[in-house]
Amino acid sequence: MSTKPEGATPPTRTLTERRKAATQLDIARAAAELFTERGPDGTTAEDIAQRAGVALRTFYRYFRSKQDAVAPLLAGGADRWREILATTEPGAALPEALERSIAASLNARDEEAAEGLRWTRGLLRAAIEDPALRAVWYRVNQESEERLREVVAGLAGPDADPLEVRLAAAAATDAIRIALESWAESDAPVTGEGSPAGLAVRCLRELMGGMRLLNPGDGA
Repeated sequence: MSTKPEGATPPTRTLTERRKAATQLDIARAAAELFTERGPDGTTAEDIAQRAGVALRTFYRYFRSKQDAVAPLLAGGADRWREILATTEPGAALPEALERSIAASLNARDEEAAEGLRWTRGLLRAAIEDPALRAVWYRVNQESEERLREVVAGLAGPDADPLEVRLAAAAATDAIRIALESWAESDAPVTGEGSPAGLAVRCLRELMGGMRLLNPGDGA
């Protein structure tokens, strides 16, 4: 019998769902490439569809706008993070579990992970001058926070205060968001000093300092 929190293990996707996700990611990468090369203003939905090798109608089947097309790329790290966190054994200390999962999800463990971080940097830099692209980034973070709340609630246990669960999920999500935004503004490497993983753990520690759920030894 599994000891994992209920709902912690994501359901296995069907072949159709995997193909859909793969197509969306191909379009997202094409959009990111073009935004980096030309900027969002110099890129059209037709350009993205052509670069991704799909019909324009396929593009609009999945995405509402050219900026919306990069959402799967921006959300990929958060998806990995929640999957890692969801494997935490019940009863483990939540602060340490959050730190470990954040560091693991932002760790450039191979070239694919490093490339994903570099794509994120490019998109965040482009978003500075593009309100629609910034809106996609904020939406991705809001959706991630809402999904993370369920995972945190499962790990915290049935007696946890719902407000504290919500605050913990918000703090953890904002820690990653602020870390990535700060890193994107710099020329720091993907690993080592100033990397996203180190910045995110630092942000989390600063943000969670006054939260009872994340500092149970501090008393009520």
